[in-house]
Amino acid sequence: MKQKEIKKVVLMYSGGLDTSVMIPWLKEHYAGCEVVAVCADVGQGTELDGLEEKALKTGASKLYVLDLKKEFVEECIWPTLKASARYERDYLLGTSFARPLIAKKIAEIAKQEGADAICHGCTGKGNDQVRFELTFKVFVPEMQIIAPWRFWELKSRDAEIAYAEAHNIPLKINRETNYSKDKNIWHLSHEGLDLEDPANEAPLRKPGFLELGVAPEDAPDQPTYITLTFQKGVPVALDGKALDGVALLKALNQIGGANGIGIDDLVENRLVGMKSRGVYENPAGKILYRAHDILETITLDRDTQHYKHLVSERYGELVYFGQWYTTLRESLDAFVNVTQERVTGDVRLKLYKGNIVNAGVTSPHSLWSEAFATFDEDDVYDQADSAGFINLFGLSMKVQALLSQKKQ
Repeated sequence: MKQKEIKKVVLMYSGGLDTSVMIPWLKEHYAGCEVVAVCADVGQGTELDGLEEKALKTGASKLYVLDLKKEFVEECIWPTLKASARYERDYLLGTSFARPLIAKKIAEIAKQEGADAICHGCTGKGNDQVRFELTFKVFVPEMQIIAPWRFWELKSRDAEIAYAEAHNIPLKINRETNYSKDKNIWHLSHEGLDLEDPANEAPLRKPGFLELGVAPEDAPDQPTYITLTFQKGVPVALDGKALDGVALLKALNQIGGANGIGIDDLVENRLVGMKSRGVYENPAGKILYRAHDILETITLDRDTQHYKHLVSERYGELVYFGQWYTTLRESLDAFVNVTQERVTGDVRLKLYKGNIVNAGVTSPHSLWSEAFATFDEDDVYDQADSAGFINLFGLSMKVQALLSQKKQ
């Protein structure tokens, strides 16, 4: 695509280290350009305090703050939960499924503002650059993208801090607490510094490290019981009280965090190729995935349940790779939605020192039948039928064994 003169840039702005230094940097390197900052509120909480003053003071012409929490929960989190999608079995996709929605909204602002380019603060080693830019290709395919980390002179986070200090840009971090973090209503991630090396134990009990809860050792000595109600795969109530998605996640993060739930220390395979270690806090996510899995054990038939495991893995890869706005992801949703038609019921959980224990599950669509499953005498199952079934089921194995014996 032919490069054009940059007169107005829409900056994906969080107020963190990278995007804070990018406002003055853009104005220095694209003389006379206007920088419009856009922040997506997906549940960062107090991180957004004072953001407008900071953006304007460092050179932005304006700041948009887009409240996407409800949309994020209903259009991104719930579909992924219904799909039981995870990346590499354990990662609950907290950063991954927020990025395409954010990028879509940024694209809308860029068109509205008549911008010449969109700028993001992703590094050339990260996954987010892919997630953002794949979405831009869908919604603003001709838009020029500026990714300073690919070519600017600031080659490290220390260099960025030095630049910020030289330009009087206020930061909430310093060189000693310079973890790379991403927070939203679903999770909080920690990367960098001593966490980069998988040989180092994460400092879970270090004051100020964990933000959504406590280490399991510091959780109460008594368990907490909760009951979650689902309708067609979507959680709708906690302990009998109906809650919208945003309120439910906030409540579960508080309850789960207090019980040391949802701390994951993972080494994952990044999309760009290298392995990366991160520590994730997702109390609500862990609780909801566990409850949803339990409910599916009594509401999905065997073949559907087993096949859904395959779909879940592929769905998780699509989300992690930033391929949200694709025909395949939408097609998998069609399958998932059919599987969720009867995933309705109540799941009781016991939360105790980082553990989530099944304490009972019921559903009006339960496929569990006492009459068939009992070890006691019953009138519905003829145990003699099993012999014929085994003979037919094992026929090919028997034929192969007989042939092998004949050859010997």
